[in-house]
Amino acid sequence: MKTASAIARALMLLAAAAFMVAGCASSRSGEVYSRDHARQAQNVMAGTVESVKHIIIEGTKTPVGTAAGGVAGGVLGSTVGSGSGRTVATVIGALAGAAAGTAAEEGITRKPGLEIVVKKDSGTTIVVVQEADVALAPGDRVRIITAADGTTRVSR
Repeated sequence: MKTASAIARALMLLAAAAFMVAGCASSRSGEVYSRDHARQAQNVMAGTVESVKHIIIEGTKTPVGTAAGGVAGGVLGSTVGSGSGRTVATVIGALAGAAAGTAAEEGITRKPGLEIVVKKDSGTTIVVVQEADVALAPGDRVRIITAADGTTRVSR
């Protein structure tokens, strides 16, 4: 029973860490504004979409996933064997869990995105990468919205 209880605790810890990591990831959406951009003047330019390419925006790689995976792996490893064998299993479990936690965090927070090439009415061409949450196609007229910090989004 001790092993089943330890495994259940480790799984609950991993699940909690996954929700924490997913909740902490900042949005790269063209439809989501940060608190810092609210009530701030932003520059708007008009343009025409030249091309849209589907891409993947990599996930976050913070210490949270690594630490949570390491703790969970250590807990699971500590249920194996006894004496020095248990110590070795705990260390190996912690290392394997840390690697798995890092990979899990990156996978959970990875998003589909768009690479949008826009020819501005001024004649210059820019590329903006953002989450794939706005349907855009070549020829669409769009707004290019740029905040004071350089954050740029493409919107209809």
